[in-house]
Amino acid sequence: MLQVNYIRENREKVLERLSVRNFKQPELVDEIIKIDEERRSTQTSLDNISAEANAAAKQIGDLMRTGKKYEAEAIKAKTASHKENIKALTEKLTELEAAQFNAIVQLPNLPYDLVPKGSTAEENEVVYLHGAPAALPTKALPHWELAAKYDIIDFELGVKITGAGFPVYKGKGARLQRALINFFLDHATAAGYKEMQVPHLVNAASGFGTGQLPDKEGQMYHSTIDDLYLIPTAEVPVTNLYRDVIVKEEDLPIKNTAYTPCFRREAGSYGAHVRGLNRLHQFDKVEVVQITHPDKSYETLEEMSRYVQSLLHELGLHYRVLRLCGGDMGFTSAMTYDMEVWSAAQERWLEVSSVSNFETYQANRLKLRYKGKEGKAQLAHSLNGSALALPRIVASILENYQTENGIKIPEALVKYTGFDIID
Repeated sequence: MLQVNYIRENREKVLERLSVRNFKQPELVDEIIKIDEERRSTQTSLDNISAEANAAAKQIGDLMRTGKKYEAEAIKAKTASHKENIKALTEKLTELEAAQFNAIVQLPNLPYDLVPKGSTAEENEVVYLHGAPAALPTKALPHWELAAKYDIIDFELGVKITGAGFPVYKGKGARLQRALINFFLDHATAAGYKEMQVPHLVNAASGFGTGQLPDKEGQMYHSTIDDLYLIPTAEVPVTNLYRDVIVKEEDLPIKNTAYTPCFRREAGSYGAHVRGLNRLHQFDKVEVVQITHPDKSYETLEEMSRYVQSLLHELGLHYRVLRLCGGDMGFTSAMTYDMEVWSAAQERWLEVSSVSNFETYQANRLKLRYKGKEGKAQLAHSLNGSALALPRIVASILENYQTENGIKIPEALVKYTGFDIID
């Protein structure tokens, strides 16, 4: 959530950065400033009348104690309207604060200066390309056909149990899933991330804190009886570990990792591009989260990007790194790198990770602050990244490592799977 003081003092800058996102409601900025002016004026009036009322009450008390009842009653009559005015101004202030809040939560984060202007994925900027497409056998199969051929993932069985987008992993397919989770967690802890086990359902305050709520796109599963939400990513519970917390500056950066299942409704997703593992309602992911000093957050973003790339490099996958344009970034992000792996069988790029810097956007919602030596509490910066999301990594391994005799397992995973080929 943007800070109202920043919006008021940097109107032109806010409008300019929102234009990079192709934000469709720039008039909200002026509405927020207008509401804030009225709110501050109302607060001043309330403070002045409250001060007058307090002074009058003290004066009346002094007069009554000295036996000057007549003078006391005169002042009491003169200030009789204060109580009603205070009540009216308090009610008005509450309404204005609610209106300001409802308006400001509709503003996305401001893109960082390096974020290119654009509105679609085609306008994202390729900043790095690694490797070359795998040499596949003739008549290479997409992963959903490989899954059926080797009986390792059953999509129809998932439909029977739950519905589309909930696959069942079997045998070596299930073992590959578990191997990847352990591989990612071991590498994260070796890189200094502290592993956490967190709840898979969160309350509304947690969803708001990281920006998933208000859920404008209806992508979260909601347990209405208990008013709890199934997490779309471990980012939500892990970052909320620090909600309403003031950390010490010397404890920064704070680095956490967690494995969780993730749940997304993916409303409106259909077509060939979501076939198989390409888009699911339930999937597994290892997440990395950092809480950093504002001066270090973009250095941290680059570090996290390199870390995710190191995982793809070790798995031997051909990948590229994109800097997302303003129109393709998430609502809460200030800058995002996407990592995509080339699927030779599908002949398309598959997104396998997003690494984002949220600057103070989440911290302001979370009231996540750090306190330096000077003793002043300031908003921290938060970052997170997929390291990694499993479905498309599994799809990429199945497709890019297929041979005429079976599917080879990347060398780095063999000690985790206990086998070197799926046949």
